[in-house]
Amino acid sequence: MGEENTVYIGKKATMNYVLAVVSQINAGCDNICIKARGRAISRAVDVAEIVRHRFVQGLDYKDVKIATESLPGQDGGSANVSSIEIYMAK
Repeated sequence: MGEENTVYIGKKATMNYVLAVVSQINAGCDNICIKARGRAISRAVDVAEIVRHRFVQGLDYKDVKIATESLPGQDGGSANVSSIEIYMAK
């Protein structure tokens, strides 16, 4: 799966990401990946559920991957951050 059908979730409003996913699917993408880290994970789940229930009929979950990434912290140490990848397809 390439980078072109991946939506990265950040701090914007949930509906911005819903619109991004829906426009990817309307452009002909059959499968899409929603990625998020840390506090944005709950927003990623919201986006996936809103798209599936309200906007795209027949879209379903194919795979969900959860992991822990180690990022360099401010104090020179490292901070563990949770991440999620939600794969959806028609």
